[in-house]
Amino acid sequence: MKIFISGVMQGVRLDNQIGDQSYRTRITAAVKEHMPSAEVLDPWTMHPDSVAYDDAKAKETFHDLVHMAGTVDLLFAYIPRMSMGTAMEMWEANQAGVYIIAVTPHAHHWAIKHTSDEVLPDLETLLKMIGNGRFQSEIEERIAKK
Repeated sequence: MKIFISGVMQGVRLDNQIGDQSYRTRITAAVKEHMPSAEVLDPWTMHPDSVAYDDAKAKETFHDLVHMAGTVDLLFAYIPRMSMGTAMEMWEANQAGVYIIAVTPHAHHWAIKHTSDEVLPDLETLLKMIGNGRFQSEIEERIAKK
């Protein structure tokens, strides 16, 4: 199973810096512990120096990551606040039939509600869900039907 971690990197920042990415570490650790055969694709791990990219490399990276979001089996979208990049990754994944679990307090926002298979209220709920394995069989069944 391939899992893409989508989430706020810049969000509503007005500078070119990246916000706290510790949620990615926590999600990756939970997946590795409870789903050891899964492959985790994490844009932050793949491009830790992305804020230093020139415009050409940044554009190529952005488009590659959005495309990649549509090639996986499962996408976790961590959106405690709005993120245009995450929205685009979710759209690409949704169009490709990827199972999407959004983690957000914005459960009634149409762009989230209507592109996600599940909407969870917070990161702790997602981590518990990964730990108890409830969704794994559902996703594996969906993947098998593709």
